[in-house]
Amino acid sequence: MRITDDWLTAPHTQAVFAALAAGGARALAVGGCVRDALLGRAVADIDIATDARPDRVVALAQAAGLRTVPTGIDHGTVTVLSGGLPHEVTTFRRDEETDGRRATVAFSDDLTEDAARRDFTMNALYADATGAIIDPLGGLPDLHARHVRFIGDPAARIAEDYLRILRFFRFTAWHGDPALGLDAEGLAACARMQDGLSRLSAERVGQEIRKLLSAPDPAPAMAAMARTGILARVLPGAQAEALPLLINAEDGPPDWRVRLALLGGDVTGLRLSKADARTVHDLATRARDGTAPFALGHLMGAARAQDALAIRAALTQTAPDPAALDTARRGAAMPFPLAAADLMPALSGPALGRGLERARTLWLSRGGNVSPEALIAAARGDAAP
Repeated sequence: MRITDDWLTAPHTQAVFAALAAGGARALAVGGCVRDALLGRAVADIDIATDARPDRVVALAQAAGLRTVPTGIDHGTVTVLSGGLPHEVTTFRRDEETDGRRATVAFSDDLTEDAARRDFTMNALYADATGAIIDPLGGLPDLHARHVRFIGDPAARIAEDYLRILRFFRFTAWHGDPALGLDAEGLAACARMQDGLSRLSAERVGQEIRKLLSAPDPAPAMAAMARTGILARVLPGAQAEALPLLINAEDGPPDWRVRLALLGGDVTGLRLSKADARTVHDLATRARDGTAPFALGHLMGAARAQDALAIRAALTQTAPDPAALDTARRGAAMPFPLAAADLMPALSGPALGRGLERARTLWLSRGGNVSPEALIAAARGDAAP
């Protein structure tokens, strides 16, 4: 079997292969780029494994006129820039010690040792510069079947890095066959060993959850996480039952923030950015607090109001209401008609702010159908400072 994708045959990739080969080193594309090429998917990152030690990789690349960056040189990784694109070149390795979060590695000359330290069989596939596939652990049948399976003993792989529990669900959502379901042995190991998730950083957990929720259909994986208690461990209070309804109603690219808001629960353990945390909080709150469609549109904008209405429909197991969406769009497009100057000098200071808020509350509650005179009267209803 051979791959002939443009990323492999491109001059920038072939230049890296050639630089290593010029020094007698073995160089093989590995992991996601090979897996995705075989699945007919776009390749984002190019990883190359080699038997050359990191200092040798640097010397050979620079001799070929390529720039190098020692991004992870202690762990054997050198970034080689070719054609302006990064190529992660990593020396064959074997794990010497692991603590569930990180590994102490030793460099190796053995391809099989390098393959054995990876997580899933479909990620232990290699390709040489001609595209010929090398499968040291027999992962090709699993890839063809879209069977996400741990290499060797699942418990041993998980104990090396507990993040592999979440990666198991993420990879199944992205690469597994929905008809096949989750690998039973792997799922059982994840359930047994979930206590180890508490040893992971919030950043790593959050990154995995974002990637999982960005899959075309993460609902089966999320349901399995809920059944095993893993979802409650990483996202306390989350409920996954309505996720399939939301996904079925989506009419655009997946947005992990919307799906996370649908799940609910405490997201503080995911270490989201301030902007993402605010979006998730606002969506989760507005979808559940009964805010009327007009107010949703005015407060959140048309796009996020549509998201909130979709979450609300999924949670209530109802179809999205086109009339509600039209109303939300009207609210987003209509500016609040009262300004501070309209209330001055009758109101000033804190009383002015309270008056504007009373008027806005009335305006939102009536879907914008309030005369300016009525708004001014509402604003002046409590003029005391």
